[in-house]
Amino acid sequence: MKRLIKPVPANTPNKGQQMQIDRKFGMFLHFGVNTFGNVEWSDGSIPAEVYRPESIDAEQWVKTAYEAGMNYVIIITKHHDGFCLWHTKYTDYCVKNSGNPTDVIQAVAEVCKKYNMGLGLYYSLWDRNAKSYTRDFENEYVPYMLNQLEELLGGKYGDIVELWLDGGWDKPRKAWRLDLIYDLVKRLQPLCQVGINHTVGIDDNMGGAPEEYFLPVNYEMYDPIRMYPSDFRLWDPHMCREDDPKIYTYTGKAYYMPFELTICSREGFSWFYSNIYEEKKMLDVDETVNKLRTVFNIDNIAVINMPPNTEGRLCEMDIKHLFEISEKLGIRRYIE
Repeated sequence: MKRLIKPVPANTPNKGQQMQIDRKFGMFLHFGVNTFGNVEWSDGSIPAEVYRPESIDAEQWVKTAYEAGMNYVIIITKHHDGFCLWHTKYTDYCVKNSGNPTDVIQAVAEVCKKYNMGLGLYYSLWDRNAKSYTRDFENEYVPYMLNQLEELLGGKYGDIVELWLDGGWDKPRKAWRLDLIYDLVKRLQPLCQVGINHTVGIDDNMGGAPEEYFLPVNYEMYDPIRMYPSDFRLWDPHMCREDDPKIYTYTGKAYYMPFELTICSREGFSWFYSNIYEEKKMLDVDETVNKLRTVFNIDNIAVINMPPNTEGRLCEMDIKHLFEISEKLGIRRYIE
């Protein structure tokens, strides 16, 4: 039996973590069947045919991130609904059978290479469409996840700098076999940084401490890691403290873990574009700039979510807003 690659206890950042800290700032791209269902979450029942963007303007997405002084983008590959934005062979619920069969991950990967931008991938552990999720989780769904992650990180899409895992609250941590996922990622992409949402806390909300106790503003040195000692911490869309601690514990061992701030460009939960998205108020520019400066100054990282619309393009007001932020940060890039 092969020996699994596991996180190494440490009090300082390793090479991959330092590379992530140096990237500092990125763009989060929420796009998928939810965009066409006008919902933030869906249950896997929206037909694939409903997804029919007029185009996939990956050039606009990544170029905007580059011009805003960002150094990487994270694209949704599969949200909780189970709809896949790449040509996976493990489910029919994907872009191949939709109103626009473009492999979105391939399109973004190609433009990231053009602009020398890092490519990160979001993957939901929770899947509300896959029959194996409820039928035989251990023997069917866990291999399903591993097979899909191998498709995504196996080299077709080039170097992957970050894997953003979500939805782990739906089952106990042992069920997910995060040890197998971590091992697979590190064998395929040794420098890819793995993060699991709701990182800090007590598994299954046991032990008498409410989940809110472990909000980023409440983190304390040596707080417990809820799921698995991955490479960095997440809890969207919450902000950390200015004295954010970096050391956390799992089964009696201590691990260095920076924090990635994930925020929407508009107020509230505005991850996916919908027919009311453009009515939502933009985040205050000065307040956002202050948050980002704090994050960068304490060796943490941040992403701002920019959801493409049904035309497959970012909203012009979102772009203008992002450029105002990057101008104030002094990181705006101009392409001649």
